[in-house]
Amino acid sequence: MRISLSLLAVCMFLNIQAQDKKKPNIVFFLVDDFGWSDLGCYGSEYYDTPNIDKLAKEGMVFTDAYMMPTCSPSRVSLMTGKYPPRTGVYTVDWYAGTPKKMQKVKGIKSKRFIAEDEVTIAEVLKEAGYTNGHFGKWHLGDQPETSPEGQGFDVNIGGCKSGSPKSFFSPYGIGNIAPQKEGVYLTDVLTDGACNFITENKDKPFFLYFPFYQVHVPLHAKKEWVEKYKGKKAHGQQNVPAYGAMVSYMDYSVGRVLDQLEEHGLTDNTIIIFTSDNGGQIVATSNSPLRGQKGTLTEGGIRVPLIVKWPNIVKPGTIDKTPVTVVDYYPTLAEMTGTSISENRMIDGESFIPLLKQEGQLKRDAIYWHLTSYNGNGRSNSLLWQYPGGAIRKGDWKLIENFENDALELYNLKNDIGETKNLRDQYPQKTKELLKDLKLWQESTNAPIPTEANPEFEESSLDWIVNANKARNIKETERLTAIK
Repeated sequence: MRISLSLLAVCMFLNIQAQDKKKPNIVFFLVDDFGWSDLGCYGSEYYDTPNIDKLAKEGMVFTDAYMMPTCSPSRVSLMTGKYPPRTGVYTVDWYAGTPKKMQKVKGIKSKRFIAEDEVTIAEVLKEAGYTNGHFGKWHLGDQPETSPEGQGFDVNIGGCKSGSPKSFFSPYGIGNIAPQKEGVYLTDVLTDGACNFITENKDKPFFLYFPFYQVHVPLHAKKEWVEKYKGKKAHGQQNVPAYGAMVSYMDYSVGRVLDQLEEHGLTDNTIIIFTSDNGGQIVATSNSPLRGQKGTLTEGGIRVPLIVKWPNIVKPGTIDKTPVTVVDYYPTLAEMTGTSISENRMIDGESFIPLLKQEGQLKRDAIYWHLTSYNGNGRSNSLLWQYPGGAIRKGDWKLIENFENDALELYNLKNDIGETKNLRDQYPQKTKELLKDLKLWQESTNAPIPTEANPEFEESSLDWIVNANKARNIKETERLTAIK
C-alpha cells in the first residue's frame, strides 16, 4: 500500500517533535554579585532562601565552583567557553576610571563587549532546535551583532549594555524593557517574562537564561521584605536588611519559575543550574570564611555557589568538591543536550558531567585567572582593590602572581580556605611548579602581561586604601600595604 507524500511528511514532523521532546530544557539562573556564603545551604544563618535550599537538596552542590572576579569577563566566558585572554574581556569598563597616579604599571585595557564573531552556547543550542530566552542582565553589548538577539536568543527582556539599573523600581534606566508603571519592581518584570516564556514554549525544548540584576547595587528592595530583616540577628557581617530583602526576593523569583515548570509538567525534563557571576561585595554582605570580595583574585572574589539539578541523572543531596569554573558550562550544556560542538571551535572548558553522574573525574589538573588592569576606580569602595595579576588553582594549591612586582602568594585551600598563610617560602618547589604551569598557560593563550612602569604613579595615592581599611579593622590591611 502506497503512503501519500503528505501523510509521510506529517509522520516525519511528528517523529521530529517526539525526538525534540526528549531533549531536556535548561533553566540557568545567574545572580549578580552573589556571595559564596549567601545561601542557607552554604552556611548562612541570616538570609532566608527556602527555594534555593530546596533545590540544593534535590541536586548537587559544588563547594569549589569559580567565576572571574567581575561580571563582564564571567559572562563572556560563560557564553563562549573561553578564558579572558582569548576574548580580550578582563574586567568591566567601570574600572577604566582608575587614576593614573594609582597605577604602578600601565594596565592593558580590556575590551568592553563580546566580539561579534563569537559563537555562543545560545547559538549552538539554537542550531540544535532550542528556543532561547534571555531575561535580565547581559552587559555584553547592545548593537545588532552583540545584543542577546544577535548572539542566539529569540526573546530578550532587559538585556543590553547596562551593568545595573539606576533603580529597581520603574523607571529603571536600562534598555530593552517595555515601559512600566512607576514603581513596578524590575525583578517582577523579568520573572513574569521568564514564566510566560515557559508557558509559550512548553511543547518544545528551550534554554531559559535568567541573569538577575539582583543583588547588585543599588540595594533597592520592597519595603515589606526589608521589614522582615529589621531586628533579625546578624550572622557575622551579614547584617544589611536591604541586601537580605533582595536575596530573599531573588529566591522568591526562583521559586516562581520552578513552580511554573511544575505547573506545565516540565520539572522532570528540565535541568536547573544556579550560580553567581562573581563574589559578593563586602559593603553589602560577608564572604567569610573566604578572603576578599568581588573584583579580587582571592577566594572571596572568584568562588561562587553552584547547584545543579538534573532529574534522574544527578543524585539528590550530593556534594562535589572538585574545582569547576565558568568556561566549563559551554561544553557541559552541549553534552547535556546531546549537542555537538565543532572540532574547529576553540573552547577552554571541560564538561563536568562525569562529576554530575558520579562516574569519574575531570581530565585537566588546573584552572586559571588573568587580570591585565586594576580592579578599583580609586574614588570609592576602598575595600575593592586588586592589582593586575594572574592566578592558578591546581588541586588544593593556589598561586597568585602580582604583575606589578612579581610577588607571589601560595595557599593550600584545603587547610586554609581563608588564604591567611602565604606558604611561598615554606614550599619553594610547589611555588616553582605552579608558577611554571601558570606561565605556560599564559604563553599558550597569548595572555598580555602589563610590565611597563607608569611614570605618573604616586606611591602616596594608595594611602587612602590602607587607612580606610585600617579604620574598618579589615584583615586585608597587610596585603594592601604590600602593594606599595
